Amino acid sequence: MRRITLSLISLLLACGPDTVTADGGSAGSTSDDGTTAASPSASTSASAGTSTSTDGADETSPTSAAFVDDPDLGQGSSCEMLAQDCPAGLKCMPYAASGGSSWDTTRCFPVVEDPAQPGEPCTVEGSNVSGIDTCAIGSMCFYVDHDTLEGICVEFCLGDYVSPYCEDPGTHCVVFSDGLPTVCLPTCHPLEDDCPEGQSCYSALDSFECYPEVSRETGAIGEACEHLNGCDPTTFCAAAESVPECAGSIGCCSSFCTIGDDSACLPGQTCQPWFEPGTAPTGFDELGACALP
Repeated sequence: MRRITLSLISLLLACGPDTVTADGGSAGSTSDDGTTAASPSASTSASAGTSTSTDGADETSPTSAAFVDDPDLGQGSSCEMLAQDCPAGLKCMPYAASGGSSWDTTRCFPVVEDPAQPGEPCTVEGSNVSGIDTCAIGSMCFYVDHDTLEGICVEFCLGDYVSPYCEDPGTHCVVFSDGLPTVCLPTCHPLEDDCPEGQSCYSALDSFECYPEVSRETGAIGEACEHLNGCDPTTFCAAAESVPECAGSIGCCSSFCTIGDDSACLPGQTCQPWFEPGTAPTGFDELGACALP
């Protein structure tokens, strides 16, 4: 799979050292070698310097065909993605109304015959921000490959935007920029190899999700990075000031670690808690990140 590009801003998170995190306004722009995903912008924590945006739109402009102006919703009106309030035969999908590379609103689109279910392969038309895909209602085509336009169907979160949730305990509700989209992605532990084949575990602010691995020449500890999946497994893209002699303008790769054990860290770094005391999810109490004090 190809690199997931990031559109980054500085965002102070609630744990550990300084972080480089996702842009709350640009979920959806990938580079020429980019794989689809999008940038989480939930106001939650993830402390040790991660590049946690997975921007995910193909640079190809979305197609203009196949959207529906439904009179029940009003001409040009957006629909509610979590409520899926479109008429029968249609589903509410995020798409790029501006023709750009970021999801910026929602609309009702036709559901294809014999649609793919969550977890099954899917395709998009034009780009992954076109709103047109082969997934069933309540889901969208995600992890879309730039060249093949193929991906995997993932479910939208349930509930509302105040407290969205996922029914599958093995997934986590990820709220992307401006809530477009809000999807359930597989959770993982960065120190364990528990993602599906071809994916690795990356930080998404208050949780960890599986995202496609990337073929790259860099990604080792200490090397420059700009992408969520731009570092090797069990490492992350840390803020430049967290890594000694970091030459990256945005950040450099650093290692996850077990609190109290600095053996995975570079000289001068210590293993610092990833989560603030009392905020770590079950099983993550001892998770740390190598960073300069």
